[in-house]
Parts: sequence; C-alpha cells; structure tokens
Amino acid sequence: MIYVTPDYYAQFRCIAGDCRHSCCIGWEIDIDPASQARYEACGGAFGQRLRANILRDGENACFALGEGERCPFLNAQNLCDIYIHMGEDALCQICTDHPRFRNFFTHRTETGLGLCCEAAAALILTKQSPVTWVETDDGAPTEEPDADEEAVLAARDELYALVQDRSRPLQERLDAVLGRCGMEPDDRTPAEWAEIYRSLERLDPAWDNVLDALADAPEQLFEVLPATLDTVGEQLAVYFLYRHFADGLDDGLCPERAAFAVHATRLLMGLMAHTAMEDGALSVPDAVELARMYSSEIEYDEENINTLLEQM
Repeated sequence: MIYVTPDYYAQFRCIAGDCRHSCCIGWEIDIDPASQARYEACGGAFGQRLRANILRDGENACFALGEGERCPFLNAQNLCDIYIHMGEDALCQICTDHPRFRNFFTHRTETGLGLCCEAAAALILTKQSPVTWVETDDGAPTEEPDADEEAVLAARDELYALVQDRSRPLQERLDAVLGRCGMEPDDRTPAEWAEIYRSLERLDPAWDNVLDALADAPEQLFEVLPATLDTVGEQLAVYFLYRHFADGLDDGLCPERAAFAVHATRLLMGLMAHTAMEDGALSVPDAVELARMYSSEIEYDEENINTLLEQM
C-alpha cells in the first residue's frame, strides 16, 4: 500500500493549550469501540469520572459536552485530562486523528491536515515553496489500481501543475483550472455569495460577522486580488484540490469540485484582501483565522459542501 502526505505534514504539531480555538470545544466527540472498552475498564476515581461523562446510544458513544460545549476532560489550562492521566495512547481515535483527513483508494491512502485547525492552517498558509508529495510504500499487497481512480488522480496532477505555475498570475492559473474542467468563471458578487452562505448551516456566530463583511465588500472583490496573496492562494487551491477533487469518483462531480476549490480560494483571498483594507494590513493570525473558520463551517458539514457543489 502506498501512503501519501503533503511535504509539510511531518512538521505539524498540536499547540494544545496555546490554541485559540480548541478542537475540544464545540464539536461532538465520538468514542470508538476500542477506546470505550478501555474507558469502561479504567479503575479508580478517574475511571468513575470517565464513565460518568460518556453518553451511550446503543453501540454508539460520545462524551457529554459541558458548559460552553467543552469536552468534560478539557481542563482549565485547555489541556486534556485523559492524556495527562492515561497517556497519549488512551485518546479515542477521533482525538488522535484530528485534524487529519484521509482519502482511500484501491492502492493508496492519502492523508492531509484540515484547515479547521489553526496550527495546520498556519503551516499551510505560510509555506512559501510549492507543495510536493511524500510517498511511502509498506510493501503490502494491494488491488490493481482502478482505471477510473488513475484517470482522476492524473487529472488532479494536471490541475496541481496549473495552480503551481508561478510564471503566471494566480488569477490566470485559477481560470486555467476551470477551463481544464470545462467550467466557466463565476460572476456572482460578494453580496450574492454572502446570501448563499447565509442559507447554509452555521456553527459559530462569528461567521455571521464574516458574511456581513463579505456582503459589504466591493463588487470587484474576487476580480482584483493583490498579487501579494498569490502564494497563499496557491497553497489554498492545492489544499482544496487535494482534499476534495477525488471525491468526484463517488458522485461524478469532479468538475464541480475543481470549481469549488477555485471558488473557495478566491473567496478566502477576497476576504483576506478586504480585511487588509479595513485594518490597514493583513496579519498571519487574521489570514489563519479566516481559513480556519471557513473550513470549520463548510468542510465538516456534508450538506454545506453539497449545496455549494450545486451552486457550482
């Protein structure tokens, strides 16, 4: 089996208590069966605390979120008491994996880091060189590569090459991606897109403030993007293509998924440019926060993604 990661993947480190938006707040935390069995068998006072904070629904289990939708094991220092009392290997699978995502194919598994994590977003947005891919092969036998998979992965490689062609302005590169997939550039205004996003399910009230800013932005926001954001935009576009394009194997929407990657990139670049105009400059934390919020609101809600694909 071949395992693929972006070249920045190994640099990722959870910043734990320094995180401004802990993944242990506001998310339902499912407990996998192996972890549940370990928690049920844990002795002493901590074992009692574990079991008292698990909600069970048949074979499914999750932690009962407390005040402010905090995980009951997230302490006052925003550190995990399960990690502290039982060690890293006692974390349930979702806590071990987050913010990683995986795409599975017959002969390879691709792993990436989700933008919803501010540490991952900072790593992606501040990368200056083009992303490359690290492949390892564990030698385990696999099925023959599927022809449809091979075709989609080859097409995605072509889109990477278009996005990473730094001899051209990013706007031209993004239009080239659309052209390669037979899609037209979108001509809707920021205000029109703000209304579309307001129709989606929303998690964080702060996202409403971002949509208000989008609605008030100049109509040409997506057309006149500063070249200073080209590298950030390139990394965003590669990220969205890596994460979402091959899912078209399941729904037949590869062109729409490419258009989504272009749209999400232009939207975030436009929001970053608008923030810079309003604040006089764009800080890395501001850029990271916009990307993190977008990812949390959109990428982790399948209905939101499907609605946007319909809009493409």
